[in-house]
Amino acid sequence: MTTVADLTAPEFLLDEVQRLRAQVRTLTERAERAEALADHDVLTPVLNRRGFMTVVSRMMAYCQRHEVPAALIYLDLDGFKQINDELGHAAGDAALMSVAERLLANVRESDAVGRMGGDEFALLLMNAGLEEAQAKARRLAHLLDTEPFPWKGQSTPLRGSFGVRALEDQGDPELWLAQADAAMWLRKKEGR
Repeated sequence: MTTVADLTAPEFLLDEVQRLRAQVRTLTERAERAEALADHDVLTPVLNRRGFMTVVSRMMAYCQRHEVPAALIYLDLDGFKQINDELGHAAGDAALMSVAERLLANVRESDAVGRMGGDEFALLLMNAGLEEAQAKARRLAHLLDTEPFPWKGQSTPLRGSFGVRALEDQGDPELWLAQADAAMWLRKKEGR
């Protein structure tokens, strides 16, 4: 084994440079992983609110500049508290995972899905106007209604209320999201 005493000054410096480069690579990888975690939900495979709003802000600017249509869909699960109360929080977590996976499986790669908190999700649909987004929301509602969530050999229905808002002249991503959320609450009051 070579010791520091056996190395000449230039060899020692080269070894030190290589060691420092390896350390920089390791730290860079850790920083990238930490940044990715900061934007992703801790439970589900979708973006968290912070990450989703970052994507919405960026895509909103792109869409307005290039006149590309886009729409937001806001989802609030109906009866989710009952799943937690009757089956336990592990079942509730598994239900949220199931919903997130279904949403991801039913959007394009150019779209985005985020968990806004609790049992609320939002979807950003690129190159989609109001009618396309409403049709997507109907398909997702049907998917939740017809494919129960399996938990310990038991099938539990999942239902949700969806609100849709197309990108128009909103200047603020938070306003756009709030409009989709308000549309969802109107639908929820109407009993879907």
